[in-house]
Amino acid sequence: MKNRYITEMGMGTDVHGRDYTVAAERAVFDAIHHSSLHFFAHIGKTAKDMEIDLLIGVPNPEAVDIARVAAVLPYGNVKVTCQKGGLEIPSDDGRDAIVIANAGVVVHIIESD
Repeated sequence: MKNRYITEMGMGTDVHGRDYTVAAERAVFDAIHHSSLHFFAHIGKTAKDMEIDLLIGVPNPEAVDIARVAAVLPYGNVKVTCQKGGLEIPSDDGRDAIVIANAGVVVHIIESD
């Protein structure tokens, strides 16, 4: 049985360069860096037993390096899904933009019956 234990949300930006991967990495970091997980011992599991669904929303999902974003998470089996979302704020001259990414980190633990 797969049980959800944690849902974290975050936002990240790349201020210059339109780097969607950087914005996504920062969104994941924002989502997880206020957490400290202490429930593993209580359920007889470790951080390695986590299955993590990492959801990323950016204006151009194809521009995200999924492997780099998954590597932000230190533990667990990570599955990354990028979809259209977030925000892009163009510069006055239109040559650059601020990219804003959203991240949802959903942690499941597989439990034997």
